[in-house]
Amino acid sequence: MRTHCKLVLTLSLGLAATVAWAQNTPVGKWHTIDDETGEVKSLITITENGGVVAGRIEQLLRKGADPKALCAKCEGDRKDQPMVGLEIIRGAKQNRGEAVWEGGEILDPEKGKTYKLKLTPIEGGAKLQVRGYLGPFYRTQVWNRVQ
Repeated sequence: MRTHCKLVLTLSLGLAATVAWAQNTPVGKWHTIDDETGEVKSLITITENGGVVAGRIEQLLRKGADPKALCAKCEGDRKDQPMVGLEIIRGAKQNRGEAVWEGGEILDPEKGKTYKLKLTPIEGGAKLQVRGYLGPFYRTQVWNRVQ
């Protein structure tokens, strides 16, 4: 009986560690948080294809947000595209041996500006540190994983 309990405990701990490790990635669904109000602003889905991550706005959640809004301030292929469905994260890749994704860009659709990007899962993957760079200046947000 004791051997059986030890085996179940060992398997349970191994499974928990695997689940925690699997969450230590930017891939998934995230709530963005408004810097000024602290309220949930949008739902972002980050996917991976061939080792490259991309993220799209799935839903605008801010009170009074127009679900049909267009990215009027955006440039290039995102100019005047609907905010819902808009790709705001492009081209980030995982640093070898680290839980950090860099090398891509992030778009601030409200300002129409793009920034260099660094994504770092924190708190066991429950949160995502999102840092946008423009030269020596940067801004960091923390997004919350949606379960």
